Amino acid sequence: MNISDSERIAGLLNSIGFIHSPSLEKSSLIIVNFCSVRQSAFDRAMNKLKNFSKEKIIITTGCVLEKDKKLVNTFADCFVPIDGISIMPAILKQYGFKIKKNEPKTSHYLKISPAYQSKIIAYIPIMTGCNNFCSYCVVPYTRNREISRPINNIVKEAKQLAENGIKEIWLLGQNVNSYKYKSYLFSDLLKKINDIKGDFWIRFMSSHPKDLSKDLIKTFSLCKKVAPYLNLPIQSGDNKILKKMNRPYTINHYKSLINNLRKEFKKNRKGLESILSLSTDVIVGFPTETKKQFDNTLNLFKELQYSNAYIACYSPRSQTAAFLLKDSVLNCDKKKRERKLTETVKQTALQFNNQFKDKIVDVLILEKIKDAYIGKTRHYQTIKIKTKKNISGKFVKAKVIKVFPFGIEGKLVEK
Repeated sequence: MNISDSERIAGLLNSIGFIHSPSLEKSSLIIVNFCSVRQSAFDRAMNKLKNFSKEKIIITTGCVLEKDKKLVNTFADCFVPIDGISIMPAILKQYGFKIKKNEPKTSHYLKISPAYQSKIIAYIPIMTGCNNFCSYCVVPYTRNREISRPINNIVKEAKQLAENGIKEIWLLGQNVNSYKYKSYLFSDLLKKINDIKGDFWIRFMSSHPKDLSKDLIKTFSLCKKVAPYLNLPIQSGDNKILKKMNRPYTINHYKSLINNLRKEFKKNRKGLESILSLSTDVIVGFPTETKKQFDNTLNLFKELQYSNAYIACYSPRSQTAAFLLKDSVLNCDKKKRERKLTETVKQTALQFNNQFKDKIVDVLILEKIKDAYIGKTRHYQTIKIKTKKNISGKFVKAKVIKVFPFGIEGKLVEK
């Protein structure tokens, strides 16, 4: 979402005559787009901000808590809310910049045309904000309530991208499953984008288990352009911890969702496409989490056989409900639990990738590193292919010759 927002900021600046600088030293304006969902991410951005030259005009935006804005503005000239970046031209005038072209007439930032960074992958925000108030998360306080974009605007943007040769479209939202515009739901949006002519893949994130309906599961499995990959955050494998996190589902409900997903993919897709690649997000060391409760998470990981997982150690965030709880788990215990989960995911990821050994997979090539090309499969596996052919930005087929826990190696298959 930060990448997508930054592309819209760049699109706005381009439209009023600004030119992207090749280096910080040569720039006259720096815009820092913050993500403060985790304290560590906020601290990293602050460290960069402190090192920027005071001779530049520095504007900050993005996800920043009210209490942090004063600290941020100690090292920046001003803060602009991400949903209010359309006022940026007026602010830049105040700092002496000449606006060479007409200012955009739109008031909502999602209507601003983005300057896409990639010719291969494009991100389309379908909604912004969040209504869930998970007890550890600041997003509802930094991005406000959920607002879904008009479905026709999204489909129009996706159609233009497909016509321009974009190979992969990501639909973004804090909770894409809760998308609702008038009578249209996320399943309706998936169908409409799946029906757009062109050779491209569709992916989406983030998903919330509470809004993963049977209709959406069925639609997901039937839309052939939608890649067979889903990130479905569990956050904890213990019901009591989930309740404290304000995650309104149980472990049994979550497991039934996974069973239904895998069942529908086996029913509605063939070959490798019938295999669903499932990743998750999890927080270890949430306040009051006992060893037994962590073991419940560990056992769930072994049972569900994730192909990947994004594991975070809990860090307190002010303004959240969890901030009022004592951060009772020692940092050394958090790290131990993180390592245990990582080792388990390594094993299940390797088992998942073994299914593809000696099979031919579809690959989207993203970049070249030294003598090899790096790409992603439909199942979101990172794959390395050595070839002398120029295959940058192309769809290719490759035979999987080696498998690792978090990647595979393939050999290019000639047509």
